[in-house]
Amino acid sequence: MKKVGLKEIAEYVGVSIALVSYVLNGQAEIKQVSKVTADQIKKAAKQLNYRPNQIAKSLKMLKTHTIGLVVADINYRFSTGITRAIEAEAKNANYTVLFGSSNENEETFAELVNVLINRQVDGLILVPAENTQEQIKMLQKAEIPFVLIDRNFPEIKTNHITLDNRKAAYDATIHLVKQGHKRIAFFNYKTTFNHLHDRNRGYQDALKDSNIVFKPHWLKEINSVNRQAEMQQSLNNMLNGDEPCDAAFFATDTLAISGLKYLNKQKIQVPQQVSVLSFDESEAFELFYSPVTHLRQPLQKMGQAAVSTLFELINHNKINKQISFQSDLVIGQSCRE
Repeated sequence: MKKVGLKEIAEYVGVSIALVSYVLNGQAEIKQVSKVTADQIKKAAKQLNYRPNQIAKSLKMLKTHTIGLVVADINYRFSTGITRAIEAEAKNANYTVLFGSSNENEETFAELVNVLINRQVDGLILVPAENTQEQIKMLQKAEIPFVLIDRNFPEIKTNHITLDNRKAAYDATIHLVKQGHKRIAFFNYKTTFNHLHDRNRGYQDALKDSNIVFKPHWLKEINSVNRQAEMQQSLNNMLNGDEPCDAAFFATDTLAISGLKYLNKQKIQVPQQVSVLSFDESEAFELFYSPVTHLRQPLQKMGQAAVSTLFELINHNKINKQISFQSDLVIGQSCRE
């Protein structure tokens, strides 16, 4: 008897192979497949005696000794660092890592997850893009082993490996306060991500605990698609107002690079005229004349924890792990003493 595949079902129903794949992968709702069509495909699969050899069943019953990894943007230092850590840990267990970059795009993220599932990876490690909650819920429903890293959605109970972002931002702000700074500006992205909101909270909590009255215009939220232009305007407002800020704390390395570019262009001296602190480190900091004080994430430990947690899931252990790591403050010369 000829083996029935997606092609045969598609021809039988009169739809595309991709549509059949979406329905049988549990993505009908996400891909906006009508209920009538989805029911026709499921009925045809049953009538033709379709035997799936992928998706959740293959992940449970077979092992390919590969894991899938989706990062946000391979150009980020965090992404390259976490990828190296995950690859090294997986290699120790004779596993291969297949990875892709979503480029912070929710559709690309969903496509990559689907491709990796169809490649029959044993499990997934994911840095989710914004607004991908439904994709995460689909993975849970299909019982596919996965671990979120760096980011999570608090409303969805998942296994995840993250940083204590609130405490990291809190400690960094306290460091600036102890250096004598009273007017500290904080630059973050305009986002729905909880981990970046936690950085806002840590910054504001540190000011409150230091008896510094927070002023709303100190918190600058930058649109990622217009980062450089908005950064220039925000720094101008910060430095040229009636009470100019004496320190700039950047919530990510990409924001810090944008800020340093503009400060350098305007010949504003760091730290003589303004102190600078970055949440993450960047190789680009090495090109700046003043070593930048920054927070360093324990990427190797986070990668190892993600792989070990995923292996527990692959071995069908029902676990519920939410692991939070602490960052280190690396003192440079960009903050006035």
